[in-house]
Amino acid sequence: MANQTAKAEAFRALHAGEPFVIPNPWDTGSARALEALGFQALATTSSGFAFTLGRQDGQTTLDDVAAHVAALAEATALPVSVDMENGYGREPEAAASAVQRIAEAGAVGGSIEDWDAESGLYEPTFAVERVAAAVEAAQSLPFPFMLTARAENHIRGNPDLEDTIARLQAYEAAGADVVYAPGLRTLDEVRAICEAATQPVNVLARPDFTMADLAEAGAKRVSVGGALTWTAVRAFASAAEAIRERGDFSGLAAAPPLDAWFQ
Repeated sequence: MANQTAKAEAFRALHAGEPFVIPNPWDTGSARALEALGFQALATTSSGFAFTLGRQDGQTTLDDVAAHVAALAEATALPVSVDMENGYGREPEAAASAVQRIAEAGAVGGSIEDWDAESGLYEPTFAVERVAAAVEAAQSLPFPFMLTARAENHIRGNPDLEDTIARLQAYEAAGADVVYAPGLRTLDEVRAICEAATQPVNVLARPDFTMADLAEAGAKRVSVGGALTWTAVRAFASAAEAIRERGDFSGLAAAPPLDAWFQ
């Protein structure tokens, strides 16, 4: 618990400092590599982790994720925040239980979504109830757990910026430590969210954004979601296809500096 408390305090302190990148490993090896490359915190990716199990995003269980988190927390000295999707259940109690489980596994932060595949976007009042339950669970822990509340509008077919801002402001009022609207496509949208928020804002990176752009727009934390996973998988698939189709092994690369990364 002392080690987890130290990670939690370091993670909270990051949000009071300069804007930072929180990359998303998909397994223990990628987590250790990102630590060796100098990043200061890690966030899981639900889609990337599901890929490691041969599943689609949304097809993992809380038990799966808790085991994944325990492995990451054991393997790295960095704070780990967890993509808890919708909390693995619709009711507020599910969101609270998810916070407790991942904290027990070693996480010091996590995010809750306001959407699920069966219900779609939750009605705002109900979504706030879910955030409030997750906040209550987080605040009951013996260390400072950073609870991120996500507004899913922009990746779920409802790119209504006013509604997104209203939701994030309501989640802040319910006690969320960080707010996040994945899928923002322009820096003007990022700036509008950041100007309306009173808590740190997480932004999902895009290839046409730079860190300097996002920091200027007001982002405090920048994540990449499953993108690092797909970058690695595309390179793997491209090399494998060349082997299968042409007997071409030129896409194979030498091992990275594992001796340095995995000391």
